[in-house]
Amino acid sequence: MLSKSQISFIKSLHQKKYRKESGLFLVEGMKSITEFLNSQYSVQSIYCLADYIPKLPKLSQKQKVFEVSEQDLTKISTLKTPQEALAILEIPQEASFNELKADNEIVFVLDGVQDPGNLGTIIRTLDWFGFDKIICSQDTVEVYNPKVVQATMGSLARVKVAYTDLKQLLSKEKLPVYGTLLNGKNIFEVKWPSSGYVILGSEGNGISKEIKALVTEAVTIPGAGHTESLNVAISAAICCTEIKRINYIKN
Repeated sequence: MLSKSQISFIKSLHQKKYRKESGLFLVEGMKSITEFLNSQYSVQSIYCLADYIPKLPKLSQKQKVFEVSEQDLTKISTLKTPQEALAILEIPQEASFNELKADNEIVFVLDGVQDPGNLGTIIRTLDWFGFDKIICSQDTVEVYNPKVVQATMGSLARVKVAYTDLKQLLSKEKLPVYGTLLNGKNIFEVKWPSSGYVILGSEGNGISKEIKALVTEAVTIPGAGHTESLNVAISAAICCTEIKRINYIKN
């Protein structure tokens, strides 16, 4: 049984303020926890239902496992229907921007993406296609938000994410900068290079005006319907598919 202080501390990590202060964040579900245990992330402690403890991978002596009841798990979980386990992890040192710059690869850039589910789905999608870097504007939703982490389904363990001033970063770049805009070149006609950036904008406003000015080639995903816009995570998936398809043909 968890103490009141343990429950209070874990619940505090539901909020960005306390994640930042403590340098810790939450991961829920055996699949996602296992992904992080097999990564460079540092897993501090795991709170798990008794039946699932034997299913955990081999842990180090530093990693503590607490057997909890369904009632306790419900109290500390961020989910309406808690999964079988919850873990506390250390937030790693953010990757330097030199590490995330495009170097013989395409790097995705997010400008003001606000929905946690969208960011998490984008991370999971990029991981599927083999992209392991994302650069975010400073007003993009926090990557350690529990809803983001949950939506990645463990892919965050493999994808590096950094936040920066996009204008400052991209204004110095000599590589091509592609932007997903309504009036651009048909994405199915784009000859994607081996290096460059692809910018995806916010759900409501798209790419901001100051970042749009840095786009060297506008790209449009053509549609036959009458909807106003395409979901940003779906846009990311289509961009990934086309980039991989073109590079596959080249090779």
